[in-house]
Amino acid sequence: MINPFQPKIYIKLKRSLYAIISLILISFIFFVTQFSETSNQKRWQELGRILKNNYFIELNEFLFQKINSPYINISHRVKKNEKIVSILKNYNINQKDIAKASKELKKFNKLRNLKSGVILEITVKRNIKKGLNLENLVIPISKSINISLARNTENNFTSKKVVTQLFKKIVLSQGVIERSLYASAMKDNVNPNIIVEFARIYGFEIDFQRDIRKGDTFQILYEQFVDEDGEWYSNGEIIYAFMSVQNREINLYRYQTEKFYGYFNINGKSVEKALMKTPINGARLSSSFGMRKHPILGYNKLHRGTDFAAPMGTPVMASGTGVVTKASWCGGGGNCVKIKHNSTYQTIYAHLSNFGAGIKKGKKIRQGQIIGYVGSTGMSTGPHLHYEVIVNGKKINSQKLNLPSGKILKGENRKKFEIQRIKTDILLAETLEKKS
Repeated sequence: MINPFQPKIYIKLKRSLYAIISLILISFIFFVTQFSETSNQKRWQELGRILKNNYFIELNEFLFQKINSPYINISHRVKKNEKIVSILKNYNINQKDIAKASKELKKFNKLRNLKSGVILEITVKRNIKKGLNLENLVIPISKSINISLARNTENNFTSKKVVTQLFKKIVLSQGVIERSLYASAMKDNVNPNIIVEFARIYGFEIDFQRDIRKGDTFQILYEQFVDEDGEWYSNGEIIYAFMSVQNREINLYRYQTEKFYGYFNINGKSVEKALMKTPINGARLSSSFGMRKHPILGYNKLHRGTDFAAPMGTPVMASGTGVVTKASWCGGGGNCVKIKHNSTYQTIYAHLSNFGAGIKKGKKIRQGQIIGYVGSTGMSTGPHLHYEVIVNGKKINSQKLNLPSGKILKGENRKKFEIQRIKTDILLAETLEKKS
């Protein structure tokens, strides 16, 4: 007879155990019956064959794990008007765990009314002293969104929204530059990563410290991925970019094939070069290359780099693709990063407050990747970036560096680019119409 005070989960366990024992007994009787009808030699041969059978071995391992594992997986189909707390209580889960889980899940408004028919996946752990502890809980709230709850190392619970399907939408941001591109783009709710990529693309053509004027304009057409509720999840690629700088208009289109990837102007010419003109956005040139009176030492000394004054924490980009050869303390230069781009070019970034995520010696980095943040470490009187360019072992003035022009699309690639450019222009016009 089933004890009504026993937890439902234990009733299920007992039933499962009875079924397993019955299966083993039936199998045993079957084997004995079969062996009684054959000779002794054939019996042992048959027994050996069965015991060596992979399916038999896997079945034994499965049954052993099920009997001995402290973890129990439960699939619960939600009934009408059922609440998460009452469901967990019905499975006799530890009350403290239920309270903690309920508190953590309160930040998700959609969980107030569970849809009947959805299946909750619950993982619990048997505990001799505390009964059943909740370990994991997965709650579907739509066809493409689940809420996942898991026990963390501090014996509490953390939860997150898991999106199984994303939807791409095209976003157009545009504005007039007042103080800096970064500030104006942020005002139009452009994600910082998109701003950094936009600055990287134009960093080959425009010096953001000397070329930008108040009243210059910009446009960014880019991909954005959202969930079914329209909430932002991540950014995609920049499709089209435009800047009007001192009445000079620069249109750039993304073009990608197996061999080509990059941004090209209306004539099919790539703007990308070995190094960007400036590795930082929203700064001002505070000290140029050449002789100067050192602000701390007090005497004239050759300044072998270029200083850009910027607010503390401003992202610093790698001006070219390469390998980090140093990411550590550099004495008077404070925290610094040194990058070898190829056999010709190297760059140095000094006085950083912190290094970018994962930036260390030997790390391969791409052009435009954030390698650190503006600081005032080492011999410095205020937050700024000290930037050096080394060409064939000699430090040169980065502001006077002439780099070879980018590639020009020809032949079949030029034809494909023209088709892609027209499609982009149509997409831009449609997006502008929707926004107006």
